[in-house]
Amino acid sequence: MLATETGLSKQQIKQAMNKGAVWLTRGKQTQRLRRAKRALKLGDELHLYYNQEVLEHKVDCAELIFDGGQYSIWYKPYGMLCQGSKWGDHTTINRYAETHLSPDRPAFIIHRLDRAASGLVLIGHSKKTTAALARLFEIRELEKYYQVIVEGHFSSGLHDSEIKKTVTIDSDVDGKAARSHATLLAFDEQNNRSLVQVKIESGRKHQIRIHMASTGHPVVGDRLHGVATEGAVNLQLTSCYLKFTCPITGDMKEFELPQRLRPKL
Repeated sequence: MLATETGLSKQQIKQAMNKGAVWLTRGKQTQRLRRAKRALKLGDELHLYYNQEVLEHKVDCAELIFDGGQYSIWYKPYGMLCQGSKWGDHTTINRYAETHLSPDRPAFIIHRLDRAASGLVLIGHSKKTTAALARLFEIRELEKYYQVIVEGHFSSGLHDSEIKKTVTIDSDVDGKAARSHATLLAFDEQNNRSLVQVKIESGRKHQIRIHMASTGHPVVGDRLHGVATEGAVNLQLTSCYLKFTCPITGDMKEFELPQRLRPKL
């Protein structure tokens, strides 16, 4: 690939390469090309997917919560992705982990949070450990809960003696069975908003957002299922807790997001 053929400078191509927008196809295998000095062979094909808006996009920094060597726990901020595209992957949590961990190691996504959600994300650093941790999600042997801020008084339909009662929401999501358990933690009367803890038994796309909206208490900042408009606050949905058996040591591991990173009324 020559700079003169693309109309881009060598520096622009190198930056695009570093951000995951250049791909190398060799035979039947295609992968991102990161190094400009990578030796090429006869028959290799290079693909550049250049979108200046995508490449210039920036997000807040992630925060390392725990480094277990073969896996790590991170705080993913609002706007950071859990999956890149052919146009780039520099704003993904796994790419951030690859470029900020010491020693360097590969990073594999085990589970996903919506772009607009924040909170704890589990990243694998070996294929074996990644598969073992992903299996825990599949068989639901990994405990997790979320905290959300919703519109209105979530307990308004309950008696005073039932304020802490957990409400189960089991309406289908996209035609598939889904169940969420929501518990009121606090209510802000002045702003008429509630802090709610949610545990889910299934992992449907946007499940919490859809279920909370179905109760008449949409998540604050939800532009898709709620009442938020452009310019409103970010989505107030955060993954706050993970508990699982470590596939390496067999020990029970428990991680809680620091209070300073949780939603606040």
